[in-house]
Amino acid sequence: MDIYLVGGAVRDELLGLPPGDRDWVVVGATPQRMLDAGFRPVGRDFPVFLHPRSGEEHALARTERKSGRGHRGFVVDADPSVTLEQDLQRRDFTLNAIARDARGNLIDPYGGVDDIERRVLRHVGPAFAEDPLRVLRAARFMARFASLGFGVAPETLALMRRMAAGGELDTLVAERVWQELRKALASPRPSAFLSTLRECGALAAVLPEVDALYGVPQRAEYHPEVDTGLHQQLVSDMAARLAPGDDLTGFAALTHDLGKALTPRQKLPRHIGHEQAGLKPLAALCERLRVPLEHRRLAEAVCRDHLNVHRLAELRDATVLELLERCDAFRRPGRVERLATACEADARGRLGSEDAGYPQGPELRRLHAAAVAVNARDLVHRDGLDGPQVGQALRRARVAAIGAARTLRAGPA
Repeated sequence: MDIYLVGGAVRDELLGLPPGDRDWVVVGATPQRMLDAGFRPVGRDFPVFLHPRSGEEHALARTERKSGRGHRGFVVDADPSVTLEQDLQRRDFTLNAIARDARGNLIDPYGGVDDIERRVLRHVGPAFAEDPLRVLRAARFMARFASLGFGVAPETLALMRRMAAGGELDTLVAERVWQELRKALASPRPSAFLSTLRECGALAAVLPEVDALYGVPQRAEYHPEVDTGLHQQLVSDMAARLAPGDDLTGFAALTHDLGKALTPRQKLPRHIGHEQAGLKPLAALCERLRVPLEHRRLAEAVCRDHLNVHRLAELRDATVLELLERCDAFRRPGRVERLATACEADARGRLGSEDAGYPQGPELRRLHAAAVAVNARDLVHRDGLDGPQVGQALRRARVAAIGAARTLRAGPA
């Protein structure tokens, strides 16, 4: 049997990117031969094995034949007669259809090396259209590689448009959509994920709540980009810049303005109350994609309170404490850091504000730290309180601590 390094490991090496997980394809072997060689089976849908020493995945070369709708509707053939070229042909993009043999030679039957050099994301062949998940993968790869100068090949974009128009994306299961979205939000250019899906007509099917933001105007004096969808792209990219690889902050930034799509037309371009209005579409999105609870709770906090954080200096001390309590900041202090970062991404995600300061972020963190420093046990021991009195005294002490921190910050009159 022959073993080849394939896929992302070869692609990233050619792009000069840090190496990730290595995947291998095995040609000319049977499952029994893999077991006899000490490999451990892990694949359910097709034969995948773990190397007995390295633990790296080794998959038997295979072909796939469409047998039904959706990304699971395939019949897999992993016969020993399947060639390396046949295995590479079933892959999504040419830059992922490159192999390297044991001597270091590249096997590139579909022009992946040229496409990498030309910075083109191109599908391997017509089988691309058989798997609707590949539309999302194309958008996610653009989120990762747009900053390197990549663009989608015109023929690939045309094929993606036909796939979106055909309704195949409706067959995608929520978990797979969420996985692709999460990876895109952890990438350097999440806006490329959104714009690619929108360009091929798929954003309305996958993220209708976000798609609805495009074409909704905002007040130009605050948002020179005017279009709320464009603002959202700027915010998502700023969140990726401020918190690289943090899909939790990225999701909160993505969904902070969903309420603007619900503003009555006669009230545009003002969006009074969009923070509360956004909670309903946010809940619908989270339910549909089965978004993890921590992502959902942070997104709710940012959606509900981002304007309060922006005007933090105007809030009363007690109102600051209420904001922190709504965010569950005393049980989950890390949420304040991400809340501050997502709000900064919102403020700087506007044309001309990319490099602006955002003092509200450090101030929110500082006031939170002052409130956290108040210890309920100290109040019990000092004042002999018990029961509900402890909670009431704790709130008063935290409000006082916030006020003292602000006075200290302001300095003597």
